[in-house]
Amino acid sequence: MADKPLTKVRDLTPNSKQVNVLAKVISIGEPKEVMGKFGDPRKVCEAVVGDDTATIILSLWNEQIGSIQKDEIVLVDNGYVSLVRGHMRLNVGRYGNLSKSTEAIGDVNTQLDMSQQEFESERRSFGGGYRDRGGGGRYGGGGGGQGRDRSDTYKRY
Repeated sequence: MADKPLTKVRDLTPNSKQVNVLAKVISIGEPKEVMGKFGDPRKVCEAVVGDDTATIILSLWNEQIGSIQKDEIVLVDNGYVSLVRGHMRLNVGRYGNLSKSTEAIGDVNTQLDMSQQEFESERRSFGGGYRDRGGGGRYGGGGGGQGRDRSDTYKRY
C-alpha cells in the first residue's frame, strides 16, 4: 500500500497533486483517439470512480485502458487532478501508479459528482491567450486608425 495517507474523493481540488485515492470503478466509457500536445495520436478513456464521499472521472491513457474493470477497487498512487474544459479529472500520470486493491470501501456516494463542478481554468498553455485573434470584436478588424488605441497596437506584434 502507499506510504502517504489516502485522500477522499470529496477532498480533491483542481490543485490536488501527489494524491493517493482508493476508489471503486462505477463505469468505464469507450476509448477515444485524441491528439497529444505534440500532435501525436493518443487514446484516452474515461472511467467514473468513487468512494463513500463522492465520485470523479478518472482519465485512463494508452496502456492504462483495459487495465481495470467495472466494480473493481483501484488505488491511484501519486495521482493528480487536472481540469478538462473546467471540470476536474483524476489522472495517474507518468509518475503515478494504478493498481487493483482488495481493500473494501463500502457504498459509493454517487450523489456528489466532483467532475460536475465547474472551475475557472487557471492553467494556461504556454503561448498566451490567442483567443481574440479573429477580427471583428472591439479592437479587431478594420485599419487606418491613428493608433490611439494601445491595446490594439500590442496585439499586432
